[in-house]
Amino acid sequence: MGIVTCSIGISTDGFVAGPNQSAENPLGENAEQLHRWMFEQREENAEEIADLVAADAFIMGRNMFGSDRGEWDLDWTGWWGEEPPYHAPVFVLAHRPRQSVEMAGGTTFHFVTEGIEAALEQAKQVAGDGNVSIAGGASTVNQYLAAGLIDELRLHIAPVIMGAGERLFVDVGSLKLTSIARSGTDLVTHITYRVGE
Repeated sequence: MGIVTCSIGISTDGFVAGPNQSAENPLGENAEQLHRWMFEQREENAEEIADLVAADAFIMGRNMFGSDRGEWDLDWTGWWGEEPPYHAPVFVLAHRPRQSVEMAGGTTFHFVTEGIEAALEQAKQVAGDGNVSIAGGASTVNQYLAAGLIDELRLHIAPVIMGAGERLFVDVGSLKLTSIARSGTDLVTHITYRVGE
C-alpha cells in the first residue's frame, strides 16, 4: 500500500520560499539559493531530484500552481511550460472551481474546492497502491502535517539563511520525526523523516 510523502527544499532557518512571490519571481526573493544543488550538482543528487516527482499523484496549493488570486486566469496552466514534471494527476487546492487542465506528458491538473481531506481522498483513489506526494507550498504542507496526514517528510536543507518568506512547520503542533535516511553535499543535506511514530 502506498504512503503520503512530502519532498521539499528548505533553508536552514526553515523557509521553503522567499518573500514577495510573483509571476516574475515564483519562489520569492533569493529562493533560488535553496535549489542550487538541483542545477549545479545534478549528478551527485540525481536520486533526490528524481524523488521530487516520484509519485502516482500529487497535491499542491493554488500558490504553487500560479501567482494569481481571485478569479482564475484561464490562460494560465502553471509555471512549468507545456510539459510539467509530474507526469501524473495533480490535485490543486483552491477556493474557486475550475475545469481540469490536461498537459503534455501525462500531467492533468484537477482543482479541488472541498479541502485537504477531499484532495487526499481523490489523489489516493487515482494512485491506487502507489504513493501520493504533497508537493507544496508551505501552507499546504503545514496543513497536511497539522492534520497528521503525511507519512514521510523528505527535507532538502540548503546551508542558507533566508530570514523571511514562507516558513515550514507553522501551526503544525507537536510532531514526532524519526530520521530514517540522510545524505548530502556541500550545497544540501537530504534527510528523510518518518512522521508520527
